[in-house]
Amino acid sequence: MPRRHDPERRQRIIDAAIRVVGSKGIAGLSHRTVAAEADVPLGSTTYHFTTLDELLVAALRQTNEGFAKMVASCGGLEDPRADLAAELAGWIGQWLTGDRTGVELEYELYLAALRRPALRPVAAEWAEGVAELLSPRTDPVTARALVAVVDGICLQVLLTGAPYDEGYAREVLGRVLAGAAAG
Repeated sequence: MPRRHDPERRQRIIDAAIRVVGSKGIAGLSHRTVAAEADVPLGSTTYHFTTLDELLVAALRQTNEGFAKMVASCGGLEDPRADLAAELAGWIGQWLTGDRTGVELEYELYLAALRRPALRPVAAEWAEGVAELLSPRTDPVTARALVAVVDGICLQVLLTGAPYDEGYAREVLGRVLAGAAAG
């Protein structure tokens, strides 16, 4: 039987892995569940991703783009007169009120790096990428601190189910920025 040319198969497998993790969690991810979700032969998943960690790295890399893309597309970082704390608080609100399932999935994959060392460099890429976006407005240490605060606020909202409080976020982020300016 001739081999079918399918240049999009790898991407379909990644997309299927994201859907599987979104519906069943990381524990529900296997080559078999992904193959079924992608409607490809089982051998295709193992051909493109020898291990589940390789597949999770690809899925995490793809989902990592969510917040950074939103920050980059919103603008506001170029204007030194813009209130950076207010801008960041607004972006967090947009992110959390958008596709909540996507945000939860992004964090589930991000936190999977705690138990799966292969994911750690990709998880670090997210933090470094957002810090890099913030670096034109502040120093590198403060940019990393802002990323940590954003992570903490998002995790608190996701884990507690509490509504996002933009005023609180703006206040906390403003304190980090004020401390950097005073130092």
